Amino acid sequence: MRGPHNIWRLIRTGATFERTGAMAIALEGFGAGPGQRFAARMLGWPFKWLGLRGDPALPPVTRALTALGPAYIKFGQTLSTRPDIVGPEMAEQLKYLQDQLPPFPIAQAKAMIEAELGLTVDQVFSEFSEPVAAASIAQVHRARLRDSDKQVAVKVLRPGIEKAFRKDIDAFYFAARTIEILAPFARRLRPMDVITHFEGVVNGELDLRLESAAASEFAVNTKADAGFQVPQPIWRLSGRQIMTLDWAEGVNMSDNAAIDAAGHDRKALGARVLQLFLSHALRDGLFHGDMHQGNLKVAANGDIIAFDFGIMGRIDEYTRRVYAEILMGFIQRDYRRVAEVHFEAGYVPPDRDIDAFASALRAVGEPIFGMEANHISMAKLLSYLFDVTERFGMETRTELILLQRTMVVVEGVARSLDPNINIWQVAQPVVQSYISQNLGPLALLRDLGRTARVLARFGPKLPRMMEDLLIRQAELPAPLPQRRGVPLVWAGLGAVVVLAAGLWLGRLL
Repeated sequence: MRGPHNIWRLIRTGATFERTGAMAIALEGFGAGPGQRFAARMLGWPFKWLGLRGDPALPPVTRALTALGPAYIKFGQTLSTRPDIVGPEMAEQLKYLQDQLPPFPIAQAKAMIEAELGLTVDQVFSEFSEPVAAASIAQVHRARLRDSDKQVAVKVLRPGIEKAFRKDIDAFYFAARTIEILAPFARRLRPMDVITHFEGVVNGELDLRLESAAASEFAVNTKADAGFQVPQPIWRLSGRQIMTLDWAEGVNMSDNAAIDAAGHDRKALGARVLQLFLSHALRDGLFHGDMHQGNLKVAANGDIIAFDFGIMGRIDEYTRRVYAEILMGFIQRDYRRVAEVHFEAGYVPPDRDIDAFASALRAVGEPIFGMEANHISMAKLLSYLFDVTERFGMETRTELILLQRTMVVVEGVARSLDPNINIWQVAQPVVQSYISQNLGPLALLRDLGRTARVLARFGPKLPRMMEDLLIRQAELPAPLPQRRGVPLVWAGLGAVVVLAAGLWLGRLL
């Protein structure tokens, strides 16, 4: 599937952008230079006739992405939150991709529900609406349960969506492999690993049983978060291709006029979106990985309601601490510490100059520290960050891809609500709270307690472990004093002391 036949799909991608008129607009939006624009147009123009026509009623870039399929739509959804990168006009056009795509017929949706549940739609629901939202993966219907008169949302996967994604991902794999072969300097970006990560995310999104589980876990984690709601899934009416969850009413977060008309404070909402994301990522290690405006609403009481849990991010506790220290270093303008954390975590090769790296980070942080968002060119900042990663040989960290992508999206959402938001000031209390609880003396004691409990489980094995060590020591050839390293008997005694201390500390904590 990943062979040279994918060249055709990649050529058709460029041809579609050229035919729909999206190529010139996209290049301008990304700030491409004259040479890059000329090269791209020359590569696309001869194949223009091969491009997909798309829907002429749509703006050029939206038209091209919808014609190319769901994987491209996903990319467009991310860009729709970043007018500072692609320009306000293109970002506004791309919002169409969030939840306004053409729906598939209601008859197909009902047939899929009946096949999944083994019951007719009329047996389960007393009301079942036409699609109220349609995105790249699925569409949503409003319904009412027959047995309880409760309003619910029913999400149904698009027919044939798995096959469509499979084709796109195969083409992406081919492109990534070609890049690795033809551009060795790009291997540090690990394009194959990036596509593998994307494939894993997509596969999780195509099984609504996993999304139901994610929604349930996310709801438990965030139940105490003020001003935040997560609709609960209804398990008996959910399966691989459908998901039923509580209905939640609210104003779409992309509609600033409606938010203002409802009397909500957009500045407060912008700050809360950013702080909630950071809190979920740092505190829980589980965060919503697709927080664009199409998946967020504002309830009548001002609560933020999250939807669509197909893409959820997870980061382990060690990575959370690294991420928090990096953020805090930037907030405190301690660029030397930010550099040290990068080296300690292995993000920068050890043979690079730490002082030079700290200086490069200062060049990233100082121009934007304390500035309001509307004075910052995120496109220029990202371009410089890319130059820094290339200069210092930093490889792509696949475990951080979704976190970084979501941070970009969430910041874009916050900016759309409050163009003057200061992201550092908003982030500081969340990051400081996490660090105080996870990087201080109390955190050290808690880590020691966890270690002790693990060691304590080996208590019953201590006699046998010590006996094995002594037997192995006796069997070693002489002369022992000349052998390098610590003698096994001393290592064994050390293990006994550590395990005994673990047993005691485990009981104490």
